[in-house]
Amino acid sequence: MTPRISLLIASLHVILYLVLSLRVVLHRNSAKVGIGTGGDPVLARKVRVQANFGEYVPLALLMLALLELAAFDPRLLWTLGLALLLARVLHAVGLGGSAGYSVGRFGGAMLTFALLLVMAGLGIWRFVAVAALT
Repeated sequence: MTPRISLLIASLHVILYLVLSLRVVLHRNSAKVGIGTGGDPVLARKVRVQANFGEYVPLALLMLALLELAAFDPRLLWTLGLALLLARVLHAVGLGGSAGYSVGRFGGAMLTFALLLVMAGLGIWRFVAVAALT
């Protein structure tokens, strides 16, 4: 079985990650900052947006692929995957615009946490359900 849904969702996340990375690279070039942020608060936010993506998205995509391989309903997988993409866009826009509180940053973070918890719960439920049947 090829995890087609998670493959497409992961591909869309890769494009978003490349956009976030390009923003960092272009800002580094224009500010002439090779390593770190050079004390530039805008660059620091862009770096954090990119890093936060790298901290949460790989695990979420792994969970999505494993749920797909465990034969969960495709509608559920689409919902989880697209909600993750929405969460990460919200977070990137929210944190990218302000270092303080923003609805996008908070909403994106909370949605990401909720999705990770739901996916973990589904994985545990599937394990227990299968174990009970064997």
